[in-house]
Amino acid sequence: MSADIFKIENITFGYGRTNVLDGISTTIADGDFLGIVGPNGSGKSTLLKIFLGLLKPQKGTIRVFDTDISKFSQWGRIGYIPQKATSFNQGFPATVEEVVSTNLYPMVGLAGRISKAHREKVEAALRTVDMLEYKKRIIGRLSGGQQQRVFIAKSLVSDPSVIFMDEPTVGIDQKSEESFYELMDSLNKVRGITLVIVTHDIGAIDRRVNRVLCLSDGKLREHDCTINQGADLFKEVYENHNISQITHVH
Repeated sequence: MSADIFKIENITFGYGRTNVLDGISTTIADGDFLGIVGPNGSGKSTLLKIFLGLLKPQKGTIRVFDTDISKFSQWGRIGYIPQKATSFNQGFPATVEEVVSTNLYPMVGLAGRISKAHREKVEAALRTVDMLEYKKRIIGRLSGGQQQRVFIAKSLVSDPSVIFMDEPTVGIDQKSEESFYELMDSLNKVRGITLVIVTHDIGAIDRRVNRVLCLSDGKLREHDCTINQGADLFKEVYENHNISQITHVH
């Protein structure tokens, strides 16, 4: 691990009078594969949106690549796959390559032409996720797992340093989920992309990620997954919550 990509300190955020996050601090280091887990309503997606600058905390500081987030402008270095990215209407008229190309618009402009070099970047991203042969297919006619790979390619086409994912395996079958995590492992270990995943499925990530942030009652606990002590920490964090909200099958 090397320099921090993100550093947040004493972050407090609430909706109305209720604090969802209460004075939390953490970092995302270059090369991390970081999981964010917690019961429903614990603030997982809120924390993700704060990292991405989509929500502004009431208190605390955020630095991105050692720059205050208010002054940070290189958002092309940060990929994002939102919740339900795979819930496309079958009739949605965009092809796979068109969907992936949309992440190039900051480079070429909405009215700009996609150059040969840009098309090659799209094809390279689709090849990485093993979806090149589907580039002319309508996105809504693909399976959930195939759509998920297209949205990973969409993030990859802008050469991000880090990719955030919010419940990325919701709506895909077990085989596609295993394939997804194998791809994530390759992107992290082979290509060196930092990954951050919000999920309920502790069992799927605790043997893949190197760190887990556990959110509960506005507080944050951190677990180093290179040390085999995850079960005890997860039990401590969730002992006062409905454990059925969390999947831990492995």
